[in-house]
Amino acid sequence: MAIRKIREMGDPVLNKQCKEVTEVTPRIRELIDDMFETLYEANGVGLAAPQVGILKRIVVIDVTGEDPLLLINPRIIETSGEQEGYEGCLSVPGKTGYVTRPNYVKAVAWNENMESFEIEGTELLARAICHELDHLDGHLYVEKVSGPLMNTEDVEEQAED
Repeated sequence: MAIRKIREMGDPVLNKQCKEVTEVTPRIRELIDDMFETLYEANGVGLAAPQVGILKRIVVIDVTGEDPLLLINPRIIETSGEQEGYEGCLSVPGKTGYVTRPNYVKAVAWNENMESFEIEGTELLARAICHELDHLDGHLYVEKVSGPLMNTEDVEEQAED
């Protein structure tokens, strides 16, 4: 396992459409392991393959630090409700922006054995699923920000007041 370099806004790979995974090869398994290691090292909630320079439809998410989720070829099939809040991204370090997302999301994906499953999430998990799946289609959260992009520290200071 290895920690991979996280690509940052401005890197053209982040604006490209990812390709579906047709089989989980040893190389794909290594990528998945590296993505989890990179996610935890960066103290993130989610990481998509293009963020480490690989144009494959693979996402790892862990909103609690204890519940790792792997989504291969994920697709959102249902959403409802609405939530608003500040969102950040490992590919946009030090910045945050106010984004509206669904409060509930249902998605279908494949696991590491290429078995299909459904996942449902609310609040932070719903936000993370939407955010990471946007990466697979070449989109960053900054495209959805209402208002100015802010420095993370400024938002944290406002929350403490």
